[in-house]
Order: sequence, then structure tokens, then C-alpha cells
Amino acid sequence: MPNVPISFDTSWINPLTERMQEDGPWDKWELFKLSLEAEEAMAVHDFDQLQCLKYLPLLSPFPHQLETAKRVLLEMRGRAILADEVGLGKTIEAGLIMKEYMVRGLAKKILVLVPASLVIQWTKELHQKFGIAAVAQKKEYMWRQHEVVVASIDTAKRDPHRRHVLDIDYDMLIIDEAHKLKNKRTRNYQFVKEIRKKYCLLLTATPIQNEMDELYNLINLLKPGHLGHTSTFSTNYVEGKRQSKNSEKLREEIEKVMIRNKRSDGGIQFTSRRVQSIPIDLTPEEMTLYEGVTRFVREQYQTGFGVGGFNSLALITLQREVCSSKEAAFMTLYNMHQRTGEDSPLRTQILELVEMIKQIETHSKAAKTVELIQQINDKVIIFTEYRATQNYLQKYLHDHGITSVPFRGGFKRSKKDWMTDLFQNRAQVLIATEAGGEGINLQFCNQVINYDMPWNPMRVEQRIGRVHRLGQKRDVHIYNLSTTGTIEEHILKLLYEKIDLFEMVIGELDDIVERLNLNHSLEDNLIQIIMDSQSSKEMALKLDNIGHAIRASKITKEDVPLSEAADQ
Repeated sequence: MPNVPISFDTSWINPLTERMQEDGPWDKWELFKLSLEAEEAMAVHDFDQLQCLKYLPLLSPFPHQLETAKRVLLEMRGRAILADEVGLGKTIEAGLIMKEYMVRGLAKKILVLVPASLVIQWTKELHQKFGIAAVAQKKEYMWRQHEVVVASIDTAKRDPHRRHVLDIDYDMLIIDEAHKLKNKRTRNYQFVKEIRKKYCLLLTATPIQNEMDELYNLINLLKPGHLGHTSTFSTNYVEGKRQSKNSEKLREEIEKVMIRNKRSDGGIQFTSRRVQSIPIDLTPEEMTLYEGVTRFVREQYQTGFGVGGFNSLALITLQREVCSSKEAAFMTLYNMHQRTGEDSPLRTQILELVEMIKQIETHSKAAKTVELIQQINDKVIIFTEYRATQNYLQKYLHDHGITSVPFRGGFKRSKKDWMTDLFQNRAQVLIATEAGGEGINLQFCNQVINYDMPWNPMRVEQRIGRVHRLGQKRDVHIYNLSTTGTIEEHILKLLYEKIDLFEMVIGELDDIVERLNLNHSLEDNLIQIIMDSQSSKEMALKLDNIGHAIRASKITKEDVPLSEAADQ
């Protein structure tokens, strides 16, 4: 074995001996003071205060967001439904909670499941606002390699990704747009239920949309057994699908797991909403088509003509499509024609309606839209209900020298991000279907055209919430288009003028609908009234009476049965 030379450094012995004899100096006084200041800055003086704020110098949360984070941390033990109204910053609240648990060493492995269109947006916000090294899931290996993963729930639930997700023990699970989990029979619900998680946040602006069971399913996913077994919940709290009993007790239990901040609570300053109804007169050819479709729809419904399997919803959709564009109506008529037998008398009627479409050379609604965009002379979001209308509008705007990009649910994540970027930096108009009504933030725009009006007020609020939210610096202008003398005009007057929808907050309309003793959703009841009416005058009268009943219920909060209101 070779000899290894060894030497000892003894130069430190004498200086140390001298310091020990003289008791110092042990270090520089300036360094000691700096060290003391650092310890004081890092000291936790109150366990109840949020520690993460020290690490977020560029973020200035609103008071309601800070209070929400504290409640989730201290009262709900990391399991909560964040149900703020649209635009109040649920993402910021979730980021604060996530950062707090990470700072305290309570969460390391975190999964964020969101709609595909929001993956990049979530990843950017976690990076830029919270300094969290989140990654957008793309490859199979990323589930295990990275600590904080943002992914599409539709991707996560499919093999081979599913087995990786279910094999991991997550410290925290966050789900955005959680109202899509309301049905416990869906694959999404069952998948999320199987994920192993210590803490869980469910984000949704509409925790209940149609039935009480939806809220029960969400809470049971978050905290199993909190409201008891399904049968116990029904016995104790449910009186009909949409109505509750023992409301005070139920509210107490819900508040233990759900936080809902409202715009009306005060303390949050939003810019104003400027709402304007834009009536549109149809050409004689367009009105002839509308009247022909209306007769067709009413005949099929009132005679119970089940040929082709057309239900009331399909028929009423056709009537609404005529108010949108002849292209949308044509596609539905084409599909109806394909489903009817060759000897069916319906085929002749359908072909007659198609011939009426061919006679239409102008499009009054599209022309008014171009005129409106030119007057606005700024970026505009157009919302339409129908894909065919979206395609037509893009071509029509192009023909009139207006740049536009489409946005719809069928696009892949990367294309949605691309369309949003093009709209912000190049195009003047974004033409969106309902996919544009969820999740994305477009505060750089403050002009919204509702080309078609949905009958579900929640969807309208989702649309407007894309631009009228925290961070919007300008007043938001909303233009509601409606064709004169059509079903579109009646619905606009009922939902958006007579009951002052735009001045109401989400939740208030739900309370009113409940007090009106609706057996179905407001949308279903509107369809029934329209289809059962023998004339336009009768329909207008019934809708007008509903409007009066809703306004009265809003003011007096008295129970008024909808059936009585409609028949008065």
C-alpha cells in the first residue's frame, strides 16, 4: 500500500486560543445585526397570518381573496369549494392557498385539472403571479417528473395517463370549472373521486345550476359524508329537485365547505356595464322564412308529429337559428331532411323552407353587426350560439375588410391559445361560440356583441365575465341584437329588460326562480310556453306576465307559482 503524506494545519490554534482568553471578538457586529434583522423578518409572529405574502412582492390580492385563503387554511383544512361570482378572481384565491401550503411545507406534489383551453393560462398565472414552477402536461413522463402539473381533465382521465395519475399520492388537487362534475355518473366524476389527494379545491361560479343533487355531488366529491348518505340528504334537505327544506341548517353545512363572494358584498370596485339593445328589421324575404319556420315548428309540436324524432327542443332550436342566420337554419333543415323517410310529407315542407332560404340575398343581422363594429372602432367579441353562423360571420366580416378570428370548443389547446393571441395583437374581432364563455380572460377588450341571446342567464354572465372582471380598467359595453317581430325579441325583452338581468347578480335569479316554484329550469319553462301558445300575441302575453311575476318576486320575495303567472 503506498504511503500517503499527511500534513496538519495548526495555524488556527493560536488565534482561537487568544479569542477564548479574551472572549472575542467572535464576529463582525454589522454581520450580526444583519443576521438578526433577517431572523426578525422571517419570524412567524402569528400562526394565523398568511406566510406566502412575503414571497409574492408583485401580487396585491384583494381583501376578499386574502380572507378566502385564510378561511380555507384555518377553518376548512384545505378542502373547499371556491364559488365566487364570475370575475372575482377564484384563480388568485386558489394560487394563494396553493402557495401558502407550499411555503408551510404541507404540499409539494400538486395537480391542477382544468378545461383544455385554460391549461396555458393557469400555467402562466402560477409562474408570473406566484412564482410556482408549474408545467403544462404534454408527455406521459411529466406526471411523475414534475411537482406541480397543470393538465386537461379529458387528457388525464384517458390511458395511459389515467394509471399514472391514479398511482400518485397528491398533496393537493385543484379543479377549475368544477360544475362539470355535477353528475356522479360521468367518467369525469368517477375519475376525480379515485384520485388520492390530501387537500382539494373545487372552483366554480355556478355550484348549482338545475338540481339540488348537483350541489350534493360536488360536496360529496370534496368531503365524502359531509351531508350524509344520498337518502339522508334527500330526506333532510330536499323538497323537489330544485327546492330545499331546512334551509338554515343546509346553509350552515354548506358554509363549512363553500365560500361564495359576491359583487354586491361591496369593497370591490368594478367598472360600469353599458347595455344597449339593437333592434333589427328583417327584409320581407327573411320574415317570410321566419314565419314559414314558425308555422312548421308549431304544426309539428301541436299535432304530436313524431316523424323523424323531432322533439320540442329541436324544433325551437330551428326557430332560433332562423333569427341567427340562414346558414344555421339550413344545416338543421338538411339534417331533418336526411332523417325523414322518402315518402314522408315532412320532406315537402322542409324543401319548401329550403327554397325560401335560397330567395334571401341579404343578411340584415350581419349587416347591422358590421355597421356596429365600424362605429365602435375597437376590439370586439361577438358571441353566437351556432357554428354555422360563426363560419358565415367570419367570411362576411372578411368581405367587409374586418379582421377576425374564430374561437370554439372543437379547437385544440394550442389553437385556442393562438386565436386568443391573434385577437389581442392583430385581429379586431373574436367570434366565439359558448366555449369562449368559460375561463379565458380578455380584459384588454371591453366591447361585447351578443349576436344570439342564450335563454340561460348564467351563460350570459359567463360571456360578459370574460371582459367585465377584476383588472378591467374601462366601462364594458354590451350590445344585444334582436330581430324585430320574432321570438328573439320577446326573449330579449323578458330576460334582459323586464327582469333587469344585467343589474342582477348571479344567485339572485336562482333565488327568484326557486320562489316561483319552477318544476324545471327557466329555459325549459320558456320552451313550453312558446310551444303551447296558439298565437304570437298569446305567447307575448304569457312571457310578459312571467316578467311581472319575476319583478314582483324580486321586490317582495313572495311566492308566486309560475303556472299562475303565465295563465293570468
